[in-house]
Amino acid sequence: MPEIWFPNLGIEIDQLSRVAFSVFGKDIYWYGIFIGLGVLGGIMLVLHEAKRTGQSEDLYLDFAMYAIIISIIGARLYYVAFSWDSYSDDWTKIFAIREGGLAIYGGVIAGALTTLVYSKMKKIDFFLMADTAVPSLIFGQMLGRWGNFFNKEAFGEYTDGLFAMRYQLSQVRLGDVSDYTLANLQMSGGVEYIQVHPTFLYESMWNLGVLLILFYVARHKKFTGQVMGLYFLGYGLGRFWIEGLRTDQLMIGDFAVSQVLSAILVVAAILFMVFKNQYDKKKLALVVESPETTESLEEIESTTEALAESETTEETEAVEASKEASKETLETITEEVKEENTVVDETKKENATEEVEG
Repeated sequence: MPEIWFPNLGIEIDQLSRVAFSVFGKDIYWYGIFIGLGVLGGIMLVLHEAKRTGQSEDLYLDFAMYAIIISIIGARLYYVAFSWDSYSDDWTKIFAIREGGLAIYGGVIAGALTTLVYSKMKKIDFFLMADTAVPSLIFGQMLGRWGNFFNKEAFGEYTDGLFAMRYQLSQVRLGDVSDYTLANLQMSGGVEYIQVHPTFLYESMWNLGVLLILFYVARHKKFTGQVMGLYFLGYGLGRFWIEGLRTDQLMIGDFAVSQVLSAILVVAAILFMVFKNQYDKKKLALVVESPETTESLEEIESTTEALAESETTEETEAVEASKEASKETLETITEEVKEENTVVDETKKENATEEVEG
């Protein structure tokens, strides 16, 4: 009988081992391979995004080294903290990451803190860095979920829907199987199967959709931080829904930790994008409407008209000198505004770059 079965789709997988291959007697798990592919793909993606927006690729490569290590540590600590009963008797199990047990929200929190600290150290706009990095994050999450499939974990409650998936009961952790699912065991060829929601598949496909949206918005964004905000909104909505289907939730009291955090992130993301957009619009309006900017633009316009009407070399040179002086004045004002409003400056720079490339 097949180990994994999608009865309503007519898909059967006879055997699916957690182990991909062995090196010098050491098993290499599919879970680790998918995590590794997510990391490598994420690095390539963030370097591409940095190049596209005119940023330093070396800077983001350096940042990725810190972010990856710290995020994995954060994901593991988060999981262990909310599953302490499974580790309290044997602390060495905390380091058995190859067997699974990474909570993505722990990685996201650790990654966000790493970005904040790194951006301050390098004096780079945090929101610009976040916009550049989050497509790589959702890409890694999308691939990482397939590791759960090979580990036969992170599944949902019983269902008889189109995507219903069957695992052999003997090959899953009984602690992850709910009473409702056990009450609906499926028998085939003398083998007991649980028939559940393939939540790993739901989340992977959801993340793919979020990634495509982020790709589009990154090329048409209205303010820095918009891509980051949409990531938290999109991922938070999907995770809130999918977490409600799962049976292996990390709990705090009677509440699923990931659902609570997802709800908070969705609300925070909406509020952030609304206020950040308004804030940047006001700042930009102050730049455009400032007396110094208006005066310099008027001077350039008048000297340009005088240049067109000048007849002698001396007159032309004098007018050109006046024009250059006005330009220098405007440039000085612009630099001062940039120092006072770095965020607006970065937004304008990115938009300008995208228009040239388009």
